[in-house]
Amino acid sequence: MDIISVMDDTLSNKIAAGEVVERPASIVKELVENAIDAESTIIEIALEEAGLTSIRVTDNGKGMSRNDATLAFERHATSKISNEHDLFRIRTLGFRGEALASIASVSKVRLWTSDGETEGTEVHIDGGAVIKESNAAFRKGTDISVNQLFYNTPARLKYMKSMQTELGHTIDLVNRLALSHPTIAFKLSHYGQTILQTSGNGDQQRVLNDIYGVAVAKKMVPFSGENADFKVDGFVTLPEMTRASKNYMTLVVNGRWVKSYTANQAVLDGLHTYLPIGRYPISIVNVETDPFLTDVNVHPAKQHIRMSKESELFTLLRSAVHEAIKRAIIIPDAIKHKPVKPTPSEQVTIWNEVHPIREREVEERKEYPQERPISEQTTSGEPDTLPEKEMIVYPSSFQENNELRRPEKIFEEVDRPNESDAPVKEKRFPSLVPVGQVHGTYIVAQNEDGFYMIDQHAAQERIKYEFFRDKLSNVDQGERQMLLMPLIFHYSGNDMVKIQENVEALNEVGVFLEEFGPSSYTVKEYPAWFPAGEATSLIEGLIEQVLEFRKTDIGKLREESAIMMSCKRSIKANHYLTISDMEKLLEDLSLAENPYTCPHGRPVLIHFSTYEIEKMFKRVM
Repeated sequence: MDIISVMDDTLSNKIAAGEVVERPASIVKELVENAIDAESTIIEIALEEAGLTSIRVTDNGKGMSRNDATLAFERHATSKISNEHDLFRIRTLGFRGEALASIASVSKVRLWTSDGETEGTEVHIDGGAVIKESNAAFRKGTDISVNQLFYNTPARLKYMKSMQTELGHTIDLVNRLALSHPTIAFKLSHYGQTILQTSGNGDQQRVLNDIYGVAVAKKMVPFSGENADFKVDGFVTLPEMTRASKNYMTLVVNGRWVKSYTANQAVLDGLHTYLPIGRYPISIVNVETDPFLTDVNVHPAKQHIRMSKESELFTLLRSAVHEAIKRAIIIPDAIKHKPVKPTPSEQVTIWNEVHPIREREVEERKEYPQERPISEQTTSGEPDTLPEKEMIVYPSSFQENNELRRPEKIFEEVDRPNESDAPVKEKRFPSLVPVGQVHGTYIVAQNEDGFYMIDQHAAQERIKYEFFRDKLSNVDQGERQMLLMPLIFHYSGNDMVKIQENVEALNEVGVFLEEFGPSSYTVKEYPAWFPAGEATSLIEGLIEQVLEFRKTDIGKLREESAIMMSCKRSIKANHYLTISDMEKLLEDLSLAENPYTCPHGRPVLIHFSTYEIEKMFKRVM
């Protein structure tokens, strides 16, 4: 007896819908991407009950003819590809021809469309079956509504989250689509209330302003870079504007929003030693590359792609972000101002995310709201604008909140000769005169701009970090200290295998191991600049790093090694210094490449301006 049969289209479409249609946001994604592919310049998304009752997407794109309008709901019907070679140079967002058929199989769909050349078309489909097809008076473009989602698959419906959670997912999606396509004017509304609206003028920073608010947009630093295979650009927030999760990091590859651990990690590595532990930036990364180097057909919802030459992209992106953030001025300022309410788009997204990390962040927001810079324009009643160029001041409440103040210029740009006497423009560290300490922990120094508080431990960590980082770049040429009694380290068999695989990497950071029996290593010498009295614990720590790495990256190992060494024997809290000690520390700090944060991303110094001090004492009003 034969037991194998071919499923009918209705059943197979419902099964396919399980991959494509996870929630209302999935439908919004497919419909909006179709509108983008249709070369629309205006896209409006209207929701009811977070999309469970109704999703309506209207655009002014190319529209469809009568035949195309009905054929579009057939499975595997597409205008995007015609042969297998097209799969390797896809530039459109949609291409599989599964989305509309899957959506129509689990909802009631109404379509109005016109290509501007023939009379418009109206199509009604319920549960995958066409129930009406007729001519209709309609302008050029497409208007499609999806109603009563999962009405014929109640088992799927019961797994939907709350209305607020589902709305949050859709808002997050539309935010990213708007960032991906700043030349398109987007409007998202829920029960008629506008949540997000962008101008479509092509200014990506303006879209960031529409999503996150002017305070965040002003604190975003542009970056760019290019090599033979990739061109990258985008924006990343200064370290004061951090979040508790990576969810605010957006990657766009050839106009397609995708998720990528590699790209996120490249941005984080570019901000290495600038971000506090456990905090993440808001960022948008745009990548342009030959479609032949990408495979967008590896995920049913097209949320992930596979890229060739991923390591080259990682290096380029990390360098571009690092160079941009290094040029920014990030001295914290101590003054707090009135909070500004988050934009509706960000507010709804924040309050409706169910992830526990995001919930903790919501609590932080309730206790420490964002603040908005006060400018002459806002005080005069005129709209606040985004300046093209601005020196940025970093807020003092960096570890706890996101409070902001009016940007103030602290540094001057000066020309200094380098070794070849060529002029080099760089930012000058403020000239400071130490006057004392607070609790043996914070140095107080002053100049004509006001006074500064310097965390002495963080300052010396930064100085030592850069010293050890430079030393670790060429360990072989440094002096070595021979030991009268070798150090012995014992490890299990599987650890010994991994250590042996990485002996050369350990040599690069000054750990010179020699086998000593089946489960031990000895160290008979180490670099003379290793922190005094810390050699044993330091070597153990470096070996532990190698054991923890899935794949040893020598650059990463050097960075982590320098950070570890910088923590050893740095000045601790409650350690009192003489004025000459303070002067020496500030002089060494002024010569650092980045004197503003410690290797862990904490601020080194905070500024109190003369004007704000006089204002607090009512000398000025």
